[in-house]
Amino acid sequence: MPLAPAGTTITLKGLITVFSSTLCLRKFFLVAISLCLPFIHTALNGAATTQIQNLAYVASVCNAKVLFLDTTTNTIVDTVSVGIAPVFVAVSPDGKRVYVSNRGSHTVSVIDAATHAVVSTIPVAQFPYGLAVTPDDSRVYVASGSGMISVIDTNSNSVVATIPDSVESFQVAITPDGTRAYVTHGDLSLNIFNNTVSVIDIATNTIIATIPVGFRPSGIVISPDSARAYVANANSGTVSVIDTATSTVIDTIPATMGVFALAITSDAAKIYATSAFGSTVSVIDTSTNAVTSVIPVRQPSNPSYLAVTPDDARVYVSNGPSTVTINEFDVIDTATDTLTTVIPNPDNCSLGIAMAPLIPHTKDDCKNGGYQRFRSLAFPNQGQCIKYVENHGN
Repeated sequence: MPLAPAGTTITLKGLITVFSSTLCLRKFFLVAISLCLPFIHTALNGAATTQIQNLAYVASVCNAKVLFLDTTTNTIVDTVSVGIAPVFVAVSPDGKRVYVSNRGSHTVSVIDAATHAVVSTIPVAQFPYGLAVTPDDSRVYVASGSGMISVIDTNSNSVVATIPDSVESFQVAITPDGTRAYVTHGDLSLNIFNNTVSVIDIATNTIIATIPVGFRPSGIVISPDSARAYVANANSGTVSVIDTATSTVIDTIPATMGVFALAITSDAAKIYATSAFGSTVSVIDTSTNAVTSVIPVRQPSNPSYLAVTPDDARVYVSNGPSTVTINEFDVIDTATDTLTTVIPNPDNCSLGIAMAPLIPHTKDDCKNGGYQRFRSLAFPNQGQCIKYVENHGN
């Protein structure tokens, strides 16, 4: 299937033809770093939009920018210049700020989601990678290849604590109850692997447990009830299931070699996992801890990171930089677990992707348990949902 011109969307119907290919999981990152150059901020639609609830934010590692992808029209509507080699993106629970780790600049960029402007650039530990925002929006935890976890105060936009960890700290996930941060150790740019997950007590900013998992742990997600952590082990081809109460692995799910990034639905029923080996996305049923489907994406492609839309209807997959892969985003329908849409991406350097959260506009949005539809962890109950609406004048 030929690629469409930039800015168009391809809808796939019927069978998808897949060609045999094997991609090295490390190549895309190493190639990307060698190509990194600053890029000028370009507004593709002329002006920044204030409608932020249908956006995906994507790090463009080669071009030092963040893409704003409108998930309603499936078009890139803006780009924002950040630091050198941005690799990962996280969004604040209220949707107002986008945090971007810049591996080449050793900084975190803070973007105002309404104006699409960088409002702060925060120096952090060297070679930052994964980052996550606490549910109360007060802190951002940043993993790094230097072996230090940087803790950012979101009010002052400054590092207020550093936590010594393994040299290859890679990804971070924070429990929805806000008590723990989990850090994997499988940095793809280094050939050093710890094969463990560190558990950080957020109240004290200390490591309270170290959990052995598979080889080269990479992506990690936490269940909404904070009871389980799921860890992708890239070189083992497995996903470890951690009981967060006991800090032990209670199950190991056979997946595919090269399993890398994970995304979980809001009801925790499914986990989606990328693998560059074979260009696939696997679907895991969390009730059985088994892979129920393997979704092929078009080859040659390099599925790297992925994110679920707030309504759980679709999964957006970014394809990491490579000299041989297709320039596109892949969109999966979660009802059928099939690839339905391909979005051409002229950037060809996409890594981390994060969705804007769903935010209530009126008090009616919060009634009858409606607050449960909102993925922002700032609203654990109906009263807090209503309070948010009142304080923001909606």
